[in-house]
Amino acid sequence: MSSFNPRVYADLLRVRQAYAFEAGCFLMRFYAYMMNIGTVTMLTLAGYSFFVAGLTSSVIALSTFFIAPRVSKRVDERGQHRVVPVAAAITMAGLAIMLGNVVVHGPEWVLFAAALPMGFVPNPQALARARWTFLIRSGRLGDAAPDLRTMFSYEGVLDDIGFMFSPSISIALASAITPVAGLLAGGVSFAVGTTLLTLSRSTEPVPGWSDATRGAAGADAAAKAVARPKSVLRTSSVVRVLFAIMFFVGAFFSVFDATTVALSEELGNPNIASVVLIVASCVSMVTGFLFGMVHLRIPQYAQLLVTAVIIGCAYGSMFLVDSAMSLFIMSTIAALFYAPLLITANATCELAVPGSRITEAITWMNAGMTCGMAFGPSVSGIIVDTWGAAASFDFGAVLAFAVPVTALLGARILKRGLRTSYEVIGTEKE
Repeated sequence: MSSFNPRVYADLLRVRQAYAFEAGCFLMRFYAYMMNIGTVTMLTLAGYSFFVAGLTSSVIALSTFFIAPRVSKRVDERGQHRVVPVAAAITMAGLAIMLGNVVVHGPEWVLFAAALPMGFVPNPQALARARWTFLIRSGRLGDAAPDLRTMFSYEGVLDDIGFMFSPSISIALASAITPVAGLLAGGVSFAVGTTLLTLSRSTEPVPGWSDATRGAAGADAAAKAVARPKSVLRTSSVVRVLFAIMFFVGAFFSVFDATTVALSEELGNPNIASVVLIVASCVSMVTGFLFGMVHLRIPQYAQLLVTAVIIGCAYGSMFLVDSAMSLFIMSTIAALFYAPLLITANATCELAVPGSRITEAITWMNAGMTCGMAFGPSVSGIIVDTWGAAASFDFGAVLAFAVPVTALLGARILKRGLRTSYEVIGTEKE
């Protein structure tokens, strides 16, 4: 059913041409992950109300949800070096306007106006995965190509590092220096990363490239994608299922984070939340790293169903949380399965679309999570204010159980959509 190989990451490290774009996307991640929480921190420290700060952050999230997938669609159609710098420049222009307005404590409407172009931010997670997929599936790396599962695990670890450290760095800089210091540092990091990525042309996916390992069917699909450039969310039922799954993942996870902070405040010890969330992030990072060493020989859709059921049950148990100890135990155990779900979902997405549409597909999947992360806390905040943290954990549990329900309801779509592709990640490595 499976095998374990602790040396698989050596294949990734031997791909030296990937160093430049990996460094670029890693730097871009820091800004992407601090964008929302950094905005809230900056505005509240600068004297704006929590309502204005939260609303500005929500505008950024909604703008990203509507615009970023379309940016990725243009990336797949025209190439990263043509689209990413332009989208990044628009994003940085919005950030510059916001930072300047905060420095002079300008009117609130300027903040909302500046938040709109910040939604043009290119998705660094999708850009990096698209380059790896191109290098591996197109045969550019030959026999030295690493396994796709290992790549997705490796990228997942980088996501966890950025997700864990960038918000704390933003908050620390804003608190210690000046309110704009956090996002300013993130903007500089993003600009440097974009430059590194753009200059790394040798690894850039060719628009309309066909997946060599999928034969004529893959070439035909890629040709149709170029001839009829419709949104992949409209053309792929598998991507729609993944979007729905990731919506509930983002919703329950953000509710869990927010309610963990609320419970810590109810218990009179805010440090509880920091310890719980940091430990959970570290556990998830280690699990994702180890998961990349496992080679499963079961159909890809079945892998997604199993991980969805497990994580739904794991985080669904948050309704049992009523103390600091139960919170710590539950979060630590549940974090074991978070990274495997994300890795499996990304691998499923890669198999569901032609290689030439992978950037847009992964961005839509991430957009589902972004939408869920905007929905979850907005509802849980009302629940916490009205009934307390325990009731919010109950709400989060319902959202968590919705993940396996959605996956099981879409099982036939997943199986049918992946039938013409590899059913086992890494079969070309056998």
